[in-house]
Amino acid sequence: MKVRRGRRQQVGEGASAGESGVAVELRGVRRQYGRGAGAVHALAGVDLALPRGSFTAVMGPSGSGKSTFLQCAAGLDRPSAGSVRLGGTEITGMSENKLTELRRSRLGFVFQAFNLLPSLTVEQNVLLPLRLAGQRQDRRRAAAVLAQVGLADKARRRPGELSGGQQQRVAVARALVTSPDVIFADEPTGALDTGTAEEVLGLLRHAVDGLGATVVMVTHDPSAAAWADSVLFLADGSFADRLDHGSPAQIAARMTALTARSGGAMAGAAA
Repeated sequence: MKVRRGRRQQVGEGASAGESGVAVELRGVRRQYGRGAGAVHALAGVDLALPRGSFTAVMGPSGSGKSTFLQCAAGLDRPSAGSVRLGGTEITGMSENKLTELRRSRLGFVFQAFNLLPSLTVEQNVLLPLRLAGQRQDRRRAAAVLAQVGLADKARRRPGELSGGQQQRVAVARALVTSPDVIFADEPTGALDTGTAEEVLGLLRHAVDGLGATVVMVTHDPSAAAWADSVLFLADGSFADRLDHGSPAQIAARMTALTARSGGAMAGAAA
């Protein structure tokens, strides 16, 4: 896979809020499910600051806390302890109504399953975040973002008339339509073939380099992660490693080592 990258910014714990500003910040974030001996510590004290205009991939073994991290960072789940800030706004104590408003207006989401509404046209799906946020339905804005993802001629189609790759491009356009502070992508290429996955990753890369967006992507694929500026590795609910500008082979090697360490730790705890 050929990886195209643009400008670079440092990503990770301790990034300053300086000139570029911090897009995503977690401080002491813990997420526990259940109580007592059966409690599961999905996140065990995460400290992280990601600057605006950065592309970060998050990887880790199964059960490492990737999905919980994404949900807490995006305000879809509330941490048991700690604080989360998005674009400088503290969201940890927000009411559900305020959180919903923030997600609709300032965040974009891209999911593995596309999550398009089959009864709506492509244009209507793209405009849905504006509609839900009570904003004007700007068809010119929809046309502009559809052109950016190469689907200018598909506005009147319905999702069922498109290929999987085209549907994911619609999902990317929908994520871009509000010019969000952060785009959260959860396994965005998991249901795509290699060539189509490259197209979608190229769009996310362009959103960062060309549009100044911030992308946080959870993935299990080293080739997908290689499109990011930095890869953060989760293990047992904490960030255990980081690799900047890594190749797919380097990322895969880090994942293999991390999985081996994590598996060994679990075996020792069970002994």
